[in-house]
Amino acid sequence: MKRRIATIVAAMVAMCGCGTSKYVTYTPDDFLALLSEPGMQLVDVRTGEEYKEGHIAGAVNYDVYAEDFIDRCTVALDKARPVAVYCRSGKRSANAAMQLKKAGFKRVLNLDGGILGWIEAGKTVASP
Repeated sequence: MKRRIATIVAAMVAMCGCGTSKYVTYTPDDFLALLSEPGMQLVDVRTGEEYKEGHIAGAVNYDVYAEDFIDRCTVALDKARPVAVYCRSGKRSANAAMQLKKAGFKRVLNLDGGILGWIEAGKTVASP
């Protein structure tokens, strides 16, 4: 009976997306604090042109709309280490976060409001 209950609970968690298949979205203040975690990987998922206009210091650029987005991330990033993603407003990075989780990345963080929210919160932006 206990095994059956555990199986049912596991199925319910998988169906609702409540398990480890989710990414977490953070405010700019919380996102900034998390960037100092050891092993954090920061990815700007905007286009190369957008990245060149200004980005969060330390970010690498992998365009989420590129055909090889997941392939590039899988080769360049460590799935066991946390990955923080952001875009312009938060929509593309949410898409990227879902793709990364599906590809097996263990911990994915998304910036709420993207770089626009970051700037609005008074955070600094680097240029190439």
